[in-house]
Amino acid sequence: MPLSILRLGHRVFRDQRLTTHVFLTTRALGAEKGFYTGQKDSNLEKSLSQTTKNWGGPFEIKYLENYKKLLKSHKGTVAHLTAYGIPFQKKLKEIKTKNLLVIVGGSKVPFEIFEQADWNLSVSNQPISEVSAIGIFLYELKGRKFRSFKNPILKIIPKERGKSVKKIKIPKK
Repeated sequence: MPLSILRLGHRVFRDQRLTTHVFLTTRALGAEKGFYTGQKDSNLEKSLSQTTKNWGGPFEIKYLENYKKLLKSHKGTVAHLTAYGIPFQKKLKEIKTKNLLVIVGGSKVPFEIFEQADWNLSVSNQPISEVSAIGIFLYELKGRKFRSFKNPILKIIPKERGKSVKKIKIPKK
């Protein structure tokens, strides 16, 4: 299932770590593409590209001046995560087989997002961070399975105590 994420309203000064964590979470849990609107942030893009280079992919991030073109061109379904939606668990079976674009908001989400989304879904019907909402949603959507990544340079070797990272290949300069 192709999966992409749209993060609305990124603000460089205020949201740098939050938006980074939204994309790190979505990458780890199955998204192959991330889009963001608001302020363009080259540091965000470089950081996520470096993560993908080191830890594998695919995952790419792209800045959009306007999300409307993406919504018009998207061939699939759209799930908007919002505290005001219906509990996402009620729609999981419908969503699993779709080409999916998941939208998470920033400050004020335009009402047209609510109108154009196939589903307005809630994780808790309470205010919740975008990182938590997307993490919980994707974890359940993907059947509590983690993805594997292609062409990593580094790989974590799980262990009960301490840290172990294995270099898999020498990066090209």
